[in-house]
Amino acid sequence: MLNRPAPFPDENRLEATEIECLRGFQSLFRSLSLAVEAGVGLQVRGANGSGKTSLLRILCGLALAESGSVFWNGLDIRKSAAEYRAQISYLGHRPALKGELTPRENLDVLGALHGRRPDGRRIDEILEAVGIKRRHERPSRTLSAGQQQRTALARVMLSDAPLWILDEPATALDDPGIGTLRTALRGHLDRGGLVIFTSHQPLLDTGELREIRLPGTHD
Repeated sequence: MLNRPAPFPDENRLEATEIECLRGFQSLFRSLSLAVEAGVGLQVRGANGSGKTSLLRILCGLALAESGSVFWNGLDIRKSAAEYRAQISYLGHRPALKGELTPRENLDVLGALHGRRPDGRRIDEILEAVGIKRRHERPSRTLSAGQQQRTALARVMLSDAPLWILDEPATALDDPGIGTLRTALRGHLDRGGLVIFTSHQPLLDTGELREIRLPGTHD
């Protein structure tokens, strides 16, 4: 059982206004606005190629929109990039693990890189919560795709960042793994965190969730 961490500030808010995203010379979407407050989950929906991953990368500050702005607590993220990065935990299509390191070593190193090095007990608690503790001394490259995804989820949980931005976090997870993911998402929202995600799986109940659907199909 994980110890319950302190709640996040309830004034946290992410807002995007009039975002346009191009792929080459083609506009994937334009005039897109959204807002997410503490304790809210937002699911981004759309057909393959409609720009879901591109939108998440813009919201993370990893990609620039053609036009429009993203604000964290009222500040443009382009003007407060370092401060904003400290508030985010991003999970992309790949687990972003070093294959030669064990899951435990990966979590320790990634935490240190972000200035949030946790103690060993906290790492063990989270690895146990995601079902990896028995394999935590094996090189990550020897783990199955689902086990690597569980380890990536553990990295997100360990970050202590209020804003989670997750691109298809249920990829390669079995039913117990998806249950663990749902529990982690609900716990983060209960704590006053924010979650923005894409998924083909129902990960949150309707009462916990907002949705935004991207227009068009660009397969």
